[in-house]
Amino acid sequence: MMHRPISRLLIPALILLCARTPLAAQAQFSGWLATFQNYKLSKHAGLYFDGQFRSGDRWAQTQQILLRPGFNYYLSSALTVTAGYAYVANRRTVNGVGGLLTEHRSWEQLMLTHRLFLTHKGPAASLTHRLRLEQRYLPKPLVDGNTLRSNGHVYAGRLRYFVRGIQPIGASGAGPAAPSASPASSGTAGSGGTSAARPAFTQGFYAALTNEIFLNVGDASPVNGKFFDQNRAYVAFGYRFSRQFDTEIGYVNQYTSGTGDNSTTNHILQCATYIRL
Repeated sequence: MMHRPISRLLIPALILLCARTPLAAQAQFSGWLATFQNYKLSKHAGLYFDGQFRSGDRWAQTQQILLRPGFNYYLSSALTVTAGYAYVANRRTVNGVGGLLTEHRSWEQLMLTHRLFLTHKGPAASLTHRLRLEQRYLPKPLVDGNTLRSNGHVYAGRLRYFVRGIQPIGASGAGPAAPSASPASSGTAGSGGTSAARPAFTQGFYAALTNEIFLNVGDASPVNGKFFDQNRAYVAFGYRFSRQFDTEIGYVNQYTSGTGDNSTTNHILQCATYIRL
């Protein structure tokens, strides 16, 4: 059938298309530690949290601390709406004075997960789409003696589109999967109607490919004055210990467009965990 070869090419094509960056971009090298957690409270309600710690160039110091709690509402086993708050502490340097300044965000997102049948047997691959809208309150830096502090905040909106594919590698399942399986995070196997019963992906190694594009909405002058903000392409290798827990390590290529012709390509080693309870 035609959909199988198309599905095999879809995720790599998205990554290669969006990961293209100008050769003139300034290069940086850093590390990110991340955890993504979902806790289902009832059939329709649940809690979300992700926490991330990101280093500066060449792992020199803490560049960013991000704490993002939220509330999940499960419209179906494949479709989830989430809203929440994000605390983001970013390191800034102004006139040689550096410090961590706090950005506050409110955010809303819609996430859809479905299964892909790339092989004739074994657990199916999955593809997750996420559309997120952010209301950002960016700090206005002010040098006060030898201290950098925030002199109020300025608003900036941002839209993000994220796609993530997971392909089990020699993985084991736990009996035939139901017609749909509840996706608890962006790293889970999702649902997709099929006449053939396939085992759910419950344990084993997997490969993951992700791309996310960031677009400024409304007045972009507080950011970079442009519609395009940044792009993140990610390839990872992980292990699923159970339905509730994954761990993975991978490479992130983060291209950020600055003001004018300035841009930065950040080469990132990321270690992440996924918890679904």
